[in-house]
Amino acid sequence: MAIGKAEVEIVKPRTDKREYKRIVLQNSLEVLLISDPDTDKCAASMNVSVGSFCDPEGLEGLAHFLEHMLFYASEKYPLEDSYSKYITEHGGSTNAFTTSEHTNYFFDVNADSFEEALDRFAQFFTKPLMSADATMREIKAVDSENQKNLLSDGWRMNQLQKHLSTESHPYHKFSTGNWDTLEVQPKARGLDTRDELIKFYEKNYSANLMHLVVYAKDSLDKIQSLVDQKFFEIRNTDRSCFSIPGQPCTSEHLQILVKVVPIKEGHKLRILWPITPAIRHYKEAPSRYLAHLIGHEGEGSLFYILKTLGWATSLSAGEGDWTLEFSFFKVVIELTDAGHEHMQDIVGLAFKYIRLLQESGVCKWIFDEIYPPKDWIVGSSLPSKFDPSIIQSILNELSPKNVRIFWESKKFEGCTDLVEPWYGTAYSIEKLTDSMIQNWMQTAPNAHLHLPAPNVFIPTDLSLKDAHEKANYPVLLKNSSYSRLWYKPDTMFSSPKAYVKIDFNCPHCVTSPEAAVLTDIFTRLLMDYLNEYAYYAQVAGLYYGITNTDTGFQVTVVGYSHKLRILLETVVEIIAKFEVKPDRFSVIKEIVAKEYQNFKFQQPYQQALYYCSLILQDHTWPWKEELEVLHHIEANYLAKFAPLLLSRVFLECYIAGNYEPNEAESMIQYVEDIFFKGLKPICQPLFPSQHLTNRVVKLENSKSYFYSTEGLNPSDENSCLVHYIQVHQDDFMWNVKLQLFTLIAKQPAFHQLRSVEQLGYITVLLQRNDSGIRGVQFVIQSTAKDPGHIGLRIEAFLKMFESKLYDMTNDEFKSNVNALIDMKLEKHKNLKEESGFYWREIFEGMLKFDRRESEVAALKQLTQQQLIDFFNEYIKVGASQKKTLSVQVYGSLHSTKYKEAKSEPARPHSIQIDDIYSFRRSQPLYGSFKGGMGHVKL
Repeated sequence: MAIGKAEVEIVKPRTDKREYKRIVLQNSLEVLLISDPDTDKCAASMNVSVGSFCDPEGLEGLAHFLEHMLFYASEKYPLEDSYSKYITEHGGSTNAFTTSEHTNYFFDVNADSFEEALDRFAQFFTKPLMSADATMREIKAVDSENQKNLLSDGWRMNQLQKHLSTESHPYHKFSTGNWDTLEVQPKARGLDTRDELIKFYEKNYSANLMHLVVYAKDSLDKIQSLVDQKFFEIRNTDRSCFSIPGQPCTSEHLQILVKVVPIKEGHKLRILWPITPAIRHYKEAPSRYLAHLIGHEGEGSLFYILKTLGWATSLSAGEGDWTLEFSFFKVVIELTDAGHEHMQDIVGLAFKYIRLLQESGVCKWIFDEIYPPKDWIVGSSLPSKFDPSIIQSILNELSPKNVRIFWESKKFEGCTDLVEPWYGTAYSIEKLTDSMIQNWMQTAPNAHLHLPAPNVFIPTDLSLKDAHEKANYPVLLKNSSYSRLWYKPDTMFSSPKAYVKIDFNCPHCVTSPEAAVLTDIFTRLLMDYLNEYAYYAQVAGLYYGITNTDTGFQVTVVGYSHKLRILLETVVEIIAKFEVKPDRFSVIKEIVAKEYQNFKFQQPYQQALYYCSLILQDHTWPWKEELEVLHHIEANYLAKFAPLLLSRVFLECYIAGNYEPNEAESMIQYVEDIFFKGLKPICQPLFPSQHLTNRVVKLENSKSYFYSTEGLNPSDENSCLVHYIQVHQDDFMWNVKLQLFTLIAKQPAFHQLRSVEQLGYITVLLQRNDSGIRGVQFVIQSTAKDPGHIGLRIEAFLKMFESKLYDMTNDEFKSNVNALIDMKLEKHKNLKEESGFYWREIFEGMLKFDRRESEVAALKQLTQQQLIDFFNEYIKVGASQKKTLSVQVYGSLHSTKYKEAKSEPARPHSIQIDDIYSFRRSQPLYGSFKGGMGHVKL
C-alpha cells in the first residue's frame, strides 16, 4: 500500500484531460500514476538511479549487461524471452537504456493486455532469473553491440572526451562492455561474471532508488491498486544514491586542443566547457537560453557569419553529458574544407560572440520568446523564472580558461601520437593559453555579430477554425491539369496547427544520374537560401522542408497555422525565382561529395538494405554513378537545369488541420498562379504520358535470387544478410495475412536467432513495403557468422516455426488477431502522424483512406486455416509461390567465405545476380497504383 508524503500539485496544461497522482509505496518506491480513459495503449517506465558509473573496477559494462539480462526470464515467468514475446504479441514494444547514472526500462502495450504486461515487467525488479547459459550468451550480444559501434565517429568521440578526464572519476570509464571486460578479464582474476552480476543487482537495485511511471486507461484508484499489488515486493535496502566526486576535468584536461582522426570524411570542431549542471536551475533554464542564442542561425548569429564566410555547414549548441554534479556545454560546428583552414578564426569568432552576450546582458524579451506566457501551451514552456544572474553565471563559465576543443579531420592522419584504448581513435593534444585564444579573437574577421531580432513568426492568433464538415477522411477539393488538392480539417486534435505538403512531380528529374544529383543540389540550395529567414519560424514552432524524391521534390510546412501561409509563400517565391549563387553551390557540392564518399562507412546492414532497394526499385541510380558525375558538375550546369526541371510540373497537394476549405484552395491557387500563370509561365502542365510512377521488380515464383558483395569498408568486420520474401501487391486480405504472420513470428525469430544462436546484436524480422509491393525481411548483422551461414539459420528457423504455427491453439490465434486489430484501431497521436498516414496513401496513389477499418474487417473474416495456407504457399521453406531475394554483404572477417560463395555453382531454382542493372532491365514490373490524371491503375 502507499504511504503518505505531502501531496504534490502536478502542473499540467489546461488542455490536458488526463489525471495525475504521485504516491510512495511502503518500500519507498516513488510512483507517478496517469489516468487517460481515452488511450488505446498503456505504458510503464521504471527508472533506476544506477548506471555505468556504478560499474565495479575491472567489470566495465556490468550495469549495461544487467539491463540486457533482466529481459530474459523470472521465477514467475521462467520461459526465456516470454516477457518480450507477450509485449510483441499484444501490440506493444519494449526497450531499455543505460546512462552514466540511470538505467531505464519501458514498454507500451494494448490496453486490454496491460495488467499481465505490468506483472511481467515488475518481475525485473523482484525475482529475475539469470541463468548461467543465458549469461554467457548475452555477453556475446553486448560484445556484438560494441562491435557495431567501433567504427562510429559518435561513439569514438564520446569515449575520447571521457578518456581525457581524471582517471579516478567514473566519467573516465568505458561503459558499454565487451567480451574482454565481461568474460576474459574477470575469468583471469578468478571472478565468475554471473556471480558478480547477481551481487551487483542485489547491492544496487533498491526500491528507494527507483521511480516508476504508469500510464493506463483505468481510474487513478484502480491503477494505484495495481501498482500496490505488483511492486510492493521490490526490496528496499535504503541504498544511498551513488555520489560523484565533483568535476571530471582538472586543469590538465582544460585549455586543450585535441586533433582527432575520424572514420568519415569531413571536418568537425567541438568546443566544450564544463559547467554547473542546468538541472539545478531547471526553472531558470540557463543552458536553454544560451543554446538558443549561440545556436541561432538568423542574421548576425555566429553560424550566419561562419556560413557567409563559407566556413561552416551546420552549428548546434547545448548542454550534454549532464549529471547532478557536472555537465558540459557544447558547440559543434561542421566545417567546410575552407573552414578547416580557419580553425583559429572560428574559435576566435565563437569567443567574440560569447563576449557579445556577456556585454549585452541577459535580455528578458529573448527569455519570454523561448518561454512564452502560460496560455501558450507547448511542452517546452515549463521553465518560467527569469533570473539573469543565474544565466550570467553559466555564461561566465564559457571562458577560455576551461575550454576543451576537439578538432576532427582525416587531414590529421599520420600526424598524431596517441591512441584511445577502447575504440583505437588516433589523436594528439596541444595545450592552449589565455593569450593564444585572445590572439585568435583579435585576428578573427571583423564580422557584424549581433543578437537576433524579435521573432515575427511567433503566433498571436491561436483560435480554432470551425470544421463545418466533420470529414473522417481527406476530400478532393480541386483537380486540374496543374494540381490536385486533398483537404482534411482537424476533427481530432483541437490544435491551432496545420500540415501542408506539396509534391512537385517533375519528369526531368529522373532522366539520368546527373539529373538526380542536380535535383538534390537544387533542393539543398533552396533550404540553404531560406535558412536565416526561416530559422525564426522554426524557433516559433513552424517547420519547413524541401526534399528531393524519386519523382521530383516536396515542400512541407508544419506548425502553428496563424503565420504558416507567410512562410509557405516565401518558400514558393524562392523556388520560382531560383538562381545559382556560385559560392553556395560550391559549399553544397562539397557536402554532397562527402556524403557519397562516406557511404562506404555505413553499417553493413544499411548497405545491404540499399542494394535491396536498388535491385527492386525501377528508376534508381547507384551512388557510385552519382558520385562520378558530381565531380564534373559546375554551377552553370544547375543554372541551365533548374528551368528545365520546372518546365513541366504537376502539383499533388495535401492540406490538413486548422484551415477552412476556402483557405486551403486559396493557398494552392496562389502557388498555381506563381508557377503556371503570367506572360512567361515558369511551368507547363504535364502531358498525360509524363506522370512519373514508382514501379517495382516482380520476382518470379519459386525462385531464390542472390546478390553477394564485399562490404565497402575493409576495416569493418561485420557482415550482413537481408533475406527478403516478396509476397503481393497491396490488398486488404493479403496485407493482414502478412501482418499477422510478422506479428506472430517476430519475437520467436529474435529469440532463436539473437538470444539463443547469438548471430548478432542487429537481428530483426519486419515487413517491407515498396510502393505498395509488400513482403517481409530478415535483417541480421554479424561478426560471428557469414551471410551464407545466416541464410541457412533463417531457413532452419522457418522450419521450426512451421510446427509452432500448426500447433497454435484457436485461442492463441484469436488473441493475435485481436492484438493486431487493437494496433490498427489505435488513434493517431497528433496532426503530423495523421497527415503522414494519409499522405502516404496519396503519394503512392493507393488512396485507401479507410485502410485501417477495411483491414480490421478483413482480419475479422480471417481464419486460422487461411493463415496456415498463406504461410505454406508463400513463406515456408520450399513453398510453391515463394520468391526470395538474399542480399549478402561480407565483412572483412568473412572475405574467404565471400570468395567461396562467388565460386559455388548456383543451386536449383537459384539465380545469382551479378549485374544489378542488367537484372533489373530483364525483369517484369508490378503495375503502379499511381496513374495519370484519374489515378487509373497502369
